[in-house]
Amino acid sequence: MNRREFSALLPVLFAAPSFAPEAAAQAVSPPAQSQAPLPTLTSGLYPGDAVAEPKVQHVTHHYVLGLLPDNIRLEAHGSILAPGAPHEKVGHHKHSEIWFMRTGTATLMTAGTERTLKPGDMGICIAGDEHWIGNASATEPVSYYVLTVGPPE
Repeated sequence: MNRREFSALLPVLFAAPSFAPEAAAQAVSPPAQSQAPLPTLTSGLYPGDAVAEPKVQHVTHHYVLGLLPDNIRLEAHGSILAPGAPHEKVGHHKHSEIWFMRTGTATLMTAGTERTLKPGDMGICIAGDEHWIGNASATEPVSYYVLTVGPPE
C-alpha cells in the first residue's frame, strides 16, 4: 500500500467509531479500578504492635502493603491462630508467600502436600499454588510472620 492508497483510507478510519459507538466508548474509558492504587514504599521503619493472645480465632497485624520501586508488590503481616481454630480458607494468588514460624506448631498445605512447621521454620508457597495454614495444636496458639512478594495484582 502506498501513501496515496493509505490517505484514501483515513476518512473511513476516522469515521469508524461512529459505526460502533459502544466499542468506541469502551476503548476510551479506562477500566474500573476495584481498589485504590498501592503506595510506593520507601526504605525505613515500619513499626509493629504487640499482638496479644487472640480472643478470636485469627488475629492479624499488617506491617506494610505497597509497591517497591520496581513495581513489585510487598506485604508483611504477623498472625496468631488460637488453639483449635480452623485453618485459613484455601487460597491461591499471583504473588508468592513466605511464612516464618515464631511459636507453636502449624500445618502448612501447599500444592496438595501438608507439612508441619515449628518455631524457626520457614514455609514457601510459589505463586499460583493452592495453600492454607492452620494451627496444628488443640491447646496452644501458633504465631508466624508472612511476607508476600509478587506482581501488583
